[in-house]
Order: sequence, then structure tokens, then C-alpha cells
Amino acid sequence: MLNIFKPLLRHLGLSSCFMASLTGMSLTPALAQQSVEQFYKGRTITLTIPTSPGGINDISGRLVSRHLGRFIPGQPNIIVQNVPGGGGLIAANKLFNTAEHDGTVIAIIQRGTPQLAIQGDPQAKFDPLKFTWLGSLSSYASDRYLLLVNAQSPVKSAEDLRKTAMRIKLGGDQPGSTNLTFAVMAKLVLGLNIDIVRGYPGAAPMFLAMQNGELDGQVIGYNSVRAGQPHLWNDKLLRPLVQFGRETRLPELADTPTGQELVSDPAAKALLAFAELPFQMALPFLAPPGLPADRASALQTAFVQMVKDPAFLEDAAKVNIEISAIDGAGVVDVIRKMAATPKEVIARYNEIDSSVRQ
Repeated sequence: MLNIFKPLLRHLGLSSCFMASLTGMSLTPALAQQSVEQFYKGRTITLTIPTSPGGINDISGRLVSRHLGRFIPGQPNIIVQNVPGGGGLIAANKLFNTAEHDGTVIAIIQRGTPQLAIQGDPQAKFDPLKFTWLGSLSSYASDRYLLLVNAQSPVKSAEDLRKTAMRIKLGGDQPGSTNLTFAVMAKLVLGLNIDIVRGYPGAAPMFLAMQNGELDGQVIGYNSVRAGQPHLWNDKLLRPLVQFGRETRLPELADTPTGQELVSDPAAKALLAFAELPFQMALPFLAPPGLPADRASALQTAFVQMVKDPAFLEDAAKVNIEISAIDGAGVVDVIRKMAATPKEVIARYNEIDSSVRQ
């Protein structure tokens, strides 16, 4: 194209060197592209959180928002936006389908949300393997998911809910939220006498309902309750009855049985194993699919660098967030394990899940 205008350029007295530079620019369009640092410098990244303020996802999201930008070339500012609803599906669908796919939007999602797509949930309008996974703050190496009640409850153990007429009311979020999933598992797989009250937008409102007498308890992470409600835990105002997430008990919860210990049927154990897989990517961060490769790599590298940073680890300790991080590839491995679960196990899991959605 430039050759057409060469006679005119010569007529205007422009030098051959200038024309050569224009020719070089036309032949090397990559020179006009922004580097990752140039793209992010002066920009703002929005980090969406799928729950209301106060719970573990919110605390973790805000923790990452304070540090991740330091490790991204160009050091962009990061702001937080809470997008609660649908047990995380609203935020996940938005991230996959309508969010900017340029690296200016990232998110934390609830650990059980990717599994909804594998279950075939029609409301999960995304492919979890196509997201740009940054990593997870926790693989649950030093954490567990606890079914707990108020300490003043007459229920002292899981066996009280299996062998007596005692019943408790547990709170639950929307379908896809981990607290609801394990409230259901405790009721239908472990055989505990539980009534589930759904529709709470997060852990903090459920703790308020527990204090008001509307609920007896909820199912929540060990580190989550210590981070979000340290006074209730430290003052022994809560009593754990069951721990989920791993086959072994945490040493500091040596008197609390695991869900796997409370069942002997192989089919029940398989259901629990499928349900517990998301804990291996307990606090996952991600970006939309289809990001420019260099920006995706920069975000993933930044996450790995951040979780090893002393200032980040010190800040995490202050808010009682257990860091046993895995990278984006590690998250993908967990999702592939979910997808490899036998169809009959997923089908049974879906039956259980559907029974409480009606």
C-alpha cells in the first residue's frame, strides 16, 4: 500500500529514510501493540466477589485485592465488587459471558460453582475448563468444613442427631453454595435430623440468625469462622459436630468425626468424595476465557508470586486465612477429577441436590 504513495512522498520532499521507517512500521504491526506493562499501567482491575460482605469469599477477595496488583506488570489498582446471588452462578455466568475478556476483570467464586456445570445444571452457562484460572489460596491442607451449632444447643454430637429425636435448623445459601450442599449431605447421606432453611446470602447473615434464634447452626469452613467470627469461636460459643473436606481429622479438632467416618456404605463414601473435591480448590480465583495469552500468563504468574510474598502472608495471618495455595494448573486438575467421576455417582448426587431445590 505504501508503494502507491512513494511518488507523492518524494514530491513532498520526504527523505528515503523516513519512507523506509514508514515501510518498517507497516511490516511490523507487533511494534504497535501494547506490552502487558503498558496495558495495565494506570488501569483498574475489578475483582468480583459472589457473596455479600463478611464471609470467607469476601475476606479472601479483599485480601487479594490489596496485594495482587503489586505483582502484575504496570501495577494496576484493584477494586472490589460484590455480586451475590444464585449461589455464585450469577457472578460466574457474568464472568464467562459478559465481562470484559481483556484482563481488567477477575473474580473469586464459590468452590462448588464449577461443579454445577459438571452436574449438568442448566443455569450454569459456562464451561469451567475454559476459564482462565489463576489459582486457589487454599487446598484445605489445614482446613475443614464444619457442621456446627450454637454452644447452648442441647445437641452435643452428631450421634445425638442420628439416635435421638433431637433436630436442628441449619441455614443454607442458594444452590451451588458449599454450605447448602453439605447441609443436604449431612441430612440425606449421614442421616442426621436436620431441617434446612435456605435463602441466606452468606455466612454473616446466618450467624446473625443463629444469634437471634432463627437457626441452630450452619456448615462453614474452620478457617472461615475463625476469620469472620473470631469472637464466637475463641469464646467457645460454637460447637462443631462433623468435619468435611478430608478423610482425616484436623489435630485441633481431634474429637470431631469426619463425614467419611460416619458412613460405611461405598456408595455413600463415593458421594461424599465427589462432594468434597471442591475443597481441594477451596478459594479459587479466575478470569474470563479468551484473554490475550500474555495477560493471562501475567495474571497467573502474579498470583503464584503473591501467595509466596511475606507481606501477603502476614496480612493473611491477620485475617486468619489459611494459605496452602495451588496454581491455575492445579485448579484445572481438580476440575478434571470432578469431570472424571462415574456418571452414576453424579446422577445420584444430582438426585440428592434436586430434592432440596423444589
